[in-house]
Amino acid sequence: MLNLTQAYQAFLIAALFCFNTSGIAAQFQTFNNLEVHYIALTSTFLQPDIAQKYTIKRSKYNAIINISVLDKNAGNKAVSAVISGTGKNLLGQSHDLNFIEIKEGDAVYYIADYPFSNEEIVNFNITITAQEQTNTLKFQHKFYVD
Repeated sequence: MLNLTQAYQAFLIAALFCFNTSGIAAQFQTFNNLEVHYIALTSTFLQPDIAQKYTIKRSKYNAIINISVLDKNAGNKAVSAVISGTGKNLLGQSHDLNFIEIKEGDAVYYIADYPFSNEEIVNFNITITAQEQTNTLKFQHKFYVD
């Protein structure tokens, strides 16, 4: 039986094999000493027990946004943050992102779900407050139904 850290690592490894690596290779932004890593994936990548534990709906029409914040000055140690944001498709329809914090050992990451349609392009605008800094992460992602 995998623990949460092993499941999370397996999840990210599977994601790397399922998507164009040129789009994933640089999915982080640096804000001063903070490095913010992010990924958007279909929720079916989560194992059913992990999704149930964190009340994430597994569906081919539901994505998860995963964010982690690392402190470069502390050897890339994970730091806690307050994260909120929205996703807006090209039609202007907006959906609030409700992030939950997950701590497993030294790892800290934040997950929110996002409902989507096939081939929907979404612009994400995410506010991250950590270590007395507030920064805005912006990225775009195109979702596909499995």
